Amino acid sequence: MRIFARAHHLPTRLAAAAVILNSGVEKTGAEEQTAAGLHGMASGTYPFLASMEPKAFVRLLSRSEIALGAALLAPFVPSLLAGAALTGFAAGLLGLYLRTPGMRKEGSLRPTQNGTAVVKDLWLLGIGLSLVIEELGDRDHH
Repeated sequence: MRIFARAHHLPTRLAAAAVILNSGVEKTGAEEQTAAGLHGMASGTYPFLASMEPKAFVRLLSRSEIALGAALLAPFVPSLLAGAALTGFAAGLLGLYLRTPGMRKEGSLRPTQNGTAVVKDLWLLGIGLSLVIEELGDRDHH
């Protein structure tokens, strides 16, 4: 595994980091109503989260987003590791989109107006997978 990120990975890592860091920072001061809404949506899709208190859930989510964003920004975090973390995070978002009622048009993968805000994060999955695939493919050539 490479120790430093490849130069051509930095633009996509920076773009993803900017969005994820901003999201995490925005959630740090989430009010009770916002926390309840985020927790309700997440626990509706992922029932194991239902036992968490909403403010604790949002605090954990916020810290996770900030940590992921920082890892993407840090060039000494290998792209394989950063890409795998980003892929996992984005897959969770995609799960919200696919499993939450009202996000998709009936019988379709096309988003409703409510689903557009979540499905647009599909690009994060693409970045994460690209980082992982390139690093794993590079290993096969050495």
